[in-house]
Amino acid sequence: MSKERIDLIVIDPQNDFCDPKGSLFVPGANEDMKRVASMIDRYGSKIKKIHVTLDCHHSFDIAHAKFWRNSGGDHPGPFTIITNQDVVDGNWFPVFMSLPNTPDAREYAKEYTKKLEEGGKYPLCIWPNHCLIGSWGNNVYPVLFEALSKWETENNNNVNYVSKGSNITTEHYSAIQAEIPDSHDPSTMINTALIDTWQQAARLLWAGEALSHCLKSTMLDAVLVSGGDDYLQKVTLLTDGTSSVISPFVDFPEISREFIKDMKIRGMQVAKTTDF
Repeated sequence: MSKERIDLIVIDPQNDFCDPKGSLFVPGANEDMKRVASMIDRYGSKIKKIHVTLDCHHSFDIAHAKFWRNSGGDHPGPFTIITNQDVVDGNWFPVFMSLPNTPDAREYAKEYTKKLEEGGKYPLCIWPNHCLIGSWGNNVYPVLFEALSKWETENNNNVNYVSKGSNITTEHYSAIQAEIPDSHDPSTMINTALIDTWQQAARLLWAGEALSHCLKSTMLDAVLVSGGDDYLQKVTLLTDGTSSVISPFVDFPEISREFIKDMKIRGMQVAKTTDF
């Protein structure tokens, strides 16, 4: 580990999350990315590596509406929570009878939702189609992309772009691993290369979207895989570079506040982009 190496991690800074026209806009994310971009322009020569994660989905995805239907042929609406009991009772079931490496889609759905609930993270939530591979929504928010491109040119370095989420049978909030890893798909398993390069840094600055979901999940997995709370001693969360999902059903901002409080107790530092 370099005593001087500072890395910046930006989680999912994509149009669908960061642009008000995006399908899953996170309120405040556009201003977050402007502040992160300004910090990179101002402080970038002191940043050794920049890591940018990218949510990359197909239209037919276990967390999108078209994957599911009810007995009337209707698809679930945005933000519908599908529980294991819903699947067992037949309230919702996969549109297709089989899936990749899963000959019985209904049995897979039962087992998948059961594992999600046993894991205690997130229930299965149906999101609006977002970050579809190749689409405008999948692209990095322009003001940040411009700053990243400038940083690459001025520092003779490349941004480390990390893709996640293209497996249609499991959710992938964390950049470290999918919610339920698929043994047939290495991209859903623990990303040891990413963990290894983060461990080489002396300080890790974190920003991105959304604090309540992908940033939170990635940080928790990084701590777990990296050996515990000692990892948090070198982590700084940029509180003005991240925001939370707003939902009529769940108080995600409060979940985020509790997350920050817990991480600070365990050793994480907080700062603003303007501190750099």
